[in-house]
Amino acid sequence: MDRDRIIGLLAGREGYLSGEEMSRSLGVTRAAVWKEITALRQEGWPIESSTRLGYRLAGPPPALSAPVLSALLPPDSLCSGRVRVADSVDSTNTRLKALAAGGAAEGTVLLAEEQTAGRGTRGRSFQSPRGEGLYLSLLLRPKVPLADLFTLTGWVAVAVRDGIEAACGAPAQIKWLNDIWLNGRKLCGILTELSLLGESGEPDYVVIGVGVNVSQSGETFRAQGLEGIATSLDMEGYPAERNRLAACLLSALERMYRAFPRERQGYLERYRKHCITLGRAVSFEERGTAQTGVALAVDEDFALVVSGKGGTRSVISSGTVSLLPAGKE
Repeated sequence: MDRDRIIGLLAGREGYLSGEEMSRSLGVTRAAVWKEITALRQEGWPIESSTRLGYRLAGPPPALSAPVLSALLPPDSLCSGRVRVADSVDSTNTRLKALAAGGAAEGTVLLAEEQTAGRGTRGRSFQSPRGEGLYLSLLLRPKVPLADLFTLTGWVAVAVRDGIEAACGAPAQIKWLNDIWLNGRKLCGILTELSLLGESGEPDYVVIGVGVNVSQSGETFRAQGLEGIATSLDMEGYPAERNRLAACLLSALERMYRAFPRERQGYLERYRKHCITLGRAVSFEERGTAQTGVALAVDEDFALVVSGKGGTRSVISSGTVSLLPAGKE
């Protein structure tokens, strides 16, 4: 018997589900249901039983679970029936891109308990310790002009920020272009990757990767050399159950996708509202030379406008922008 089917039945019911209902739905005996329930309990699943009522989930799952996440999503979600959970992968983005090239459907989601070679922007590594973060990638196949997709990363940052806040109340902010910060430290990284059709040059698919620090401790970040740089939801007092966090993120990303690119102004305004880079002294690289200045604005294409020495003005659409202490511009 597929245990995921049992988990799916329990996750889809707010109250108790009788053993008789479960055996009928699964086409097995009640004794077989009881045997699988016992095995799930041994794996840490908080399944409560009542002689008269049946079984129910009495607490958060012990791990990421495709049936639990699917039950948390709206029935008409783009991701319904397309959620996959892996124990360990090199990178959820790398693995999902391979699935996309093989024809995977739009809305396919891949999550993993750990990444052994997690990737960030510009080839950087993303630390992905087992069970301590949410590592998620979503496949989309947008039918829009390529020029519109160049702004998508900004939209994604707004959606991810919104999803985190919806899940646990954390007042996350955006550091240009696509890092999510909380209380002055990095909480989440985003990697958006685009593939074009070889013959026409038109967009084929987009894979959106999101890595959120959920339960890492200060000791974890010290061991990674990230003390004072990175933080987690637990460290900041906003604990989040990872399946619920994933559901909130996917729901926010789907709302964004349905609005893209029609509602650009609304997402741009929300990006500007939550962007902590604006008004700050920053450093960046322009034509191979290190520069400093003050971030003045985010333009209509989500590019950063920076005022430099002598009244110079730079418009940065990609690359790394670092925040500097006040007075260092």
